[in-house]
Amino acid sequence: MQLHPAAAGQGVRLAVYQTVGSTNSEALLRAAAGETGPLWIVAERQTAGRGRRGRTWVSEAGNLYASLLLIDPSPSDRAAELSMVAALALRDAIVEIAPSLAPRLNFKWPNDLLLDGRKTAGILVEGEMSALRLAVAIGIGVNCAHHPDLASYPATSLAEAGVAIEPAPLFRAISAALPTRLSQWDEGRGFPAVRAEWLRAAAGLGHKIRVHLGDDEVAGCFENMDEKGRMMLRLPNGRLETIAAGDVFPPATAVIAFAGDRR
Repeated sequence: MQLHPAAAGQGVRLAVYQTVGSTNSEALLRAAAGETGPLWIVAERQTAGRGRRGRTWVSEAGNLYASLLLIDPSPSDRAAELSMVAALALRDAIVEIAPSLAPRLNFKWPNDLLLDGRKTAGILVEGEMSALRLAVAIGIGVNCAHHPDLASYPATSLAEAGVAIEPAPLFRAISAALPTRLSQWDEGRGFPAVRAEWLRAAAGLGHKIRVHLGDDEVAGCFENMDEKGRMMLRLPNGRLETIAAGDVFPPATAVIAFAGDRR
């Protein structure tokens, strides 16, 4: 596992593990111990991998598990936008290696990548304040060789889709693509451009969905995404609801996980 020379030239460093509990947890532990980043943590497998809301992320060998640690990447209220920044970078990396996949890739709001409508990668952004610094771990998990059988949402792998991409070359490509996208984002100042590009490949945009919010459910049309990255849901009564958290179900199909809070 190696960094792209462009990333290494920018001072990005890399730590590789055969096995780790969670690459995000390891990154944040290092930040608490004084690590200043930017630092990639990459593992062949995770024993305590997780997705949003503490959900288990199946982490067998053969897939990619990587986290980038950044210190004070932006004002704290802009850090959640990094999930969409990372999604764009991940798509860039995959398309660089396998250009034929470009029209088959879409974003599932706000932090998953779909291939042929099935989940092939997830992104988890976590932050902690440490010694008055904001430490952010951008976790990326990609189903390269295999995928879990998910009851919540259909999943696939790059291999199942007919494309053999090993974790090492994919990580090398991501390590170059993410700094480029971070530069575009510019600590949040460039989010309008990120948002516009993300929306052009958004899954479900313009379609009816159901959003579970605890014991409640809201149904409507995924109409847009606001300037803070929250979903705009048009309700049957015509009112526009701002959603930044919940579990979303397309009609009579599977669950999509959302991040954030409902406003």
